[in-house]
Amino acid sequence: MRKLNDAIDRFCSMHPRLGIPGLMRYIVIANAAIYIFSLFDQSGLLLQLLAMDARAVLHGQLWRVFTFVLIPTGGHPLSVLISLFFYYWLGESMERLWGSAKFTFYYASGMLLSVLASFLALLLDGFAFPLYGAGYVNAALFFAYALTYPEAMVRLFYIIPIKMKWLAILEAALYAAAVVRGASLGLWGYALTPIVAMLNLFVFFSPDFRRRAETVRSHHRREAVQFRRAVKEQQRQKGYNHKCEVCGRTDTDHPELQFRYCSKCSGYHCFCEDHIFNHTHHLE
Repeated sequence: MRKLNDAIDRFCSMHPRLGIPGLMRYIVIANAAIYIFSLFDQSGLLLQLLAMDARAVLHGQLWRVFTFVLIPTGGHPLSVLISLFFYYWLGESMERLWGSAKFTFYYASGMLLSVLASFLALLLDGFAFPLYGAGYVNAALFFAYALTYPEAMVRLFYIIPIKMKWLAILEAALYAAAVVRGASLGLWGYALTPIVAMLNLFVFFSPDFRRRAETVRSHHRREAVQFRRAVKEQQRQKGYNHKCEVCGRTDTDHPELQFRYCSKCSGYHCFCEDHIFNHTHHLE
């Protein structure tokens, strides 16, 4: 997978114009429009025509391969609004990090893998539930952000502060439970659907998975001890606990700030809330 990841990076670097700038913005606008139109469609025919249905595609309704991602997830207007805002924020953040070409490739590959998973379920189980919305595509986008910024804070239901990594672990547990449930019922297509639909996540982050595993195995205990010693020494000598390596502000001079240690940097490097996602990573 690492070689495939490198090939994707080279392709996107060589063809930057193949990306769609602001792709997530267009998808969110289309989702909002479809939701508004669906409110006036009491029969539900509009959503049925847009959903990804493997049997219908085999009968010539090829537009479903693309239009299913235009269906918004959630039923209540507030849940739809929150969902659209959340995934717009995730998409814009990842596009700024990767560039338009790589982000477009990631989202498009998620769409195609979801379609492939639908056909696989039809082949293995004899039936496939229609896909209403880009559930798996958006899940892969969410996991991508959580792997990139695991310490980022969000507010669950706009109330409870929680780190992205804990949300990702909870989401992964729910998908794992779905896989186990499908396998226990003998529905192998259903069980494999989330795995196949989010294979792009494993391809794009295969180097990161490997690096994290090696780091945990070789440095966890040693770095933890060194970190505790460094903090104690810093407290004794300098009179503060945390200091941002970009702006130099400390928790003593600015107690209102939050300070974090970057998980992407090699070693332990402290940054304030204004620079934790806006700094040059320290690499070995």
